[in-house]
Amino acid sequence: MTIRALFIFILTCCLAKAEAAKPNVLFIVVDDMNDGISLLDPKTPIKTPNLERLAKRGMLFTKAYCISAACNPSRVATLTGLRPSTSGVYGNKSDWRKALPKRKTIMQQFQRDGYAVRGAGKIFHHKLNGAFHDKASFDEFLPMAPQNMPPKKLNKAPEYGSLNTDWGVWPSDEKDTIDFRTTEYCIRNLKNPPKDKPLFLACGIFKPHSPFFAPPKYHKNLPPIPKPKRLENDWSDLPSGARTLMKNTKWFWNGMKTLERKIPGSYDDFIRAYTACCLFADAQIGRLLDALDSSPIAKNTVVVLWSDHGFHLGEKDHIEKFALWEKANHIPFIVVAPGVTKPGSQCETPIDLTVLYPTLLELCGIENDSQCDGPSAVSLLRDPHASWPYPAISTYGKNNHTIRTKHWRYIRYTDGTEELYNHQYDPDEWTNLAKRPAMLPILSKLHARLSSGQAAEPVSNLRP
Repeated sequence: MTIRALFIFILTCCLAKAEAAKPNVLFIVVDDMNDGISLLDPKTPIKTPNLERLAKRGMLFTKAYCISAACNPSRVATLTGLRPSTSGVYGNKSDWRKALPKRKTIMQQFQRDGYAVRGAGKIFHHKLNGAFHDKASFDEFLPMAPQNMPPKKLNKAPEYGSLNTDWGVWPSDEKDTIDFRTTEYCIRNLKNPPKDKPLFLACGIFKPHSPFFAPPKYHKNLPPIPKPKRLENDWSDLPSGARTLMKNTKWFWNGMKTLERKIPGSYDDFIRAYTACCLFADAQIGRLLDALDSSPIAKNTVVVLWSDHGFHLGEKDHIEKFALWEKANHIPFIVVAPGVTKPGSQCETPIDLTVLYPTLLELCGIENDSQCDGPSAVSLLRDPHASWPYPAISTYGKNNHTIRTKHWRYIRYTDGTEELYNHQYDPDEWTNLAKRPAMLPILSKLHARLSSGQAAEPVSNLRP
């Protein structure tokens, strides 16, 4: 063998070894999981031991926020790295691929780098008919099957809401659920990963999204679940922008109050059903972790888990997401990166999920060829106390934005009206300080940070 041939051989071997060393990725997204779980609130009776188990392996961001409190804009923004104010994708009916025809998703970046990209469940907003799924983002994908629905509504008020506005014990066999099938697909891929490529595996857990159905064992032996804390006349200090934004979802809370008067205990059943769905989702995550632990790629896999947004169960007289308050935007977010994150670490710095796209690419050594609206958070993964000058911003609807800092939540609506809450003293956001003259310096500072975060105005040319 000539020296030149030997050099080429050695180089080829080195490149092959480097490629083999690329980390695999287990990418888990959960729908509608709020911050009332034991992962983020140790005092709550809603226990999520598998989420805590995952957090002990890496870093938990205790103050992570979704980009938008609705399924489609949240998922699009997180998976493309572009805020709604950049993409123009503000609602669940927005055709995101039409808005961003050339934008590479996270999955496409991994495809470009030679990964086998597979997935199942709810990754993009499913829109029931699957219209918003992106085939180009996956080499192989198991879509959400039609929900196994009972023949009639299970709750005692069939006239209340839609088929989605339902809750109860269903189905009897866990194997008949969407999430069990999704998890089974992902387990098979973990047990038998590609031999010639690193794996990017996306697992979309649908629960606790409504309807709040979970199999019988998740309803059994539930501890007492307290109702959310509320303040009478909580809406008395809300500005016109808040009332305008919230008017389309007010029916849910008003309907629940009416239902509770007609059938006492209905509200408790509703909350308990949401709890059962959280336990069910946590159990599916546990099955995934068990499969990962026994897989050939256990020691070389980055795990990311996030929820697309939070969920109100009556806080601030609101049921649903679709709001700019804490409960709708505060989410679970965990990153486990071998060799980077310290097991059991926590970061209390407020961040939003625009960080996920660039962070994941940096962790896996993939060149980011697309401009993103958020920075990589690898510096925080290495040191949770690292300097972080970037604002945590969430958007719901055009020109409706909120910024979260360590102590403050500031909201500015499209009509210019505002809310301001001091979380150090008012974690329930009961007292709007925005009209108090003494708060003007704080308001000005937060408004400036919101604008500097490039969330206030859309750009004219969409970024590729």
